[in-house]
Amino acid sequence: MIEILTGSSLNTIQDFGRRHAMAMGVAQGGAMDRLALGYGNLLLDNPLDAAGIEIVFFPFRVRFHAETSFAVTGADCRVTLDDLMLPRDWAITGRPGQTLTIRAPRQGARAYLTVRGGLDVPAVLGARSTDLKGGFGGLEGRALQKGDRLTCAPAASIRLPAAGYGLSRPCPLPSAEGTQVRVLPAAEHDIFTPESLKTFQTAAWTLTPSANRMGYRLQGQETLMLTRKLNLFSHGILPGTVQVPPAGQPIIQMMDANTCGGYPKIATVIEPDLRLLSQTVVRAPVHFREITRDDAVQAIRQDASDLRTLAAEISKLRTQLVF
Repeated sequence: MIEILTGSSLNTIQDFGRRHAMAMGVAQGGAMDRLALGYGNLLLDNPLDAAGIEIVFFPFRVRFHAETSFAVTGADCRVTLDDLMLPRDWAITGRPGQTLTIRAPRQGARAYLTVRGGLDVPAVLGARSTDLKGGFGGLEGRALQKGDRLTCAPAASIRLPAAGYGLSRPCPLPSAEGTQVRVLPAAEHDIFTPESLKTFQTAAWTLTPSANRMGYRLQGQETLMLTRKLNLFSHGILPGTVQVPPAGQPIIQMMDANTCGGYPKIATVIEPDLRLLSQTVVRAPVHFREITRDDAVQAIRQDASDLRTLAAEISKLRTQLVF
């Protein structure tokens, strides 16, 4: 069991979300950085989509009330277990009475705390993710508060060395120069002016403070314009959809996005890069680059291949460790 020592309106329980429920008008939800959550679960021999805590408000502290193997992944944060400094993307065992502290990131925006077995909260519509807008999933459909106590799902214990172990390749994060985002053309792409299409790819867009799990508003020096007036009925949209409202500044739909909307769509961010956006800090530059569908498929397949390779490396490492 772990006890939450610092509450906020932003730290929530997340897994991989409810993609299959979008046809019912339910947001996909789930971890904004699925790769980071998956890394943490791999370190603990959990299913990739086991529920963990997505942390965006720092410092974040928990106290262990039972021996618990855990991992902290994602953003590059200063992490301590009592007075022991933990390396980045690291798994170790917390003892009863010990306190874990995760401080503000030096790079990136979101950290993930995973525990052996995953967090034991009820599955709603096939997932344990918190849907704050709908008020369901996670722990009572809300953000974590000081004093909350969470238990781990039953799982066979795994032996970790006293000092723990981590990843040879840390979870990728955006560079200080900005986030490079690959996109595919969306439905209304060709209705934007040629100048706007060029601006979309060549301009440095800035992530504004209007950025949350639903969407990221960007700001640029120029506006994106249509070749003609366009009236659209609300229609289905997905996380990654880049919409352009009348003001001409793009909005990127994120994991808690509405399932329909009526603004013109200029592009769609490919899934491997949507997680990089989730790790982008406010006021950082964002750059778009259009690619082909084949390139997008290859990028998604490469992500899956990298996870399989990492899983094999961790399995091999675990057999070689001396306990």
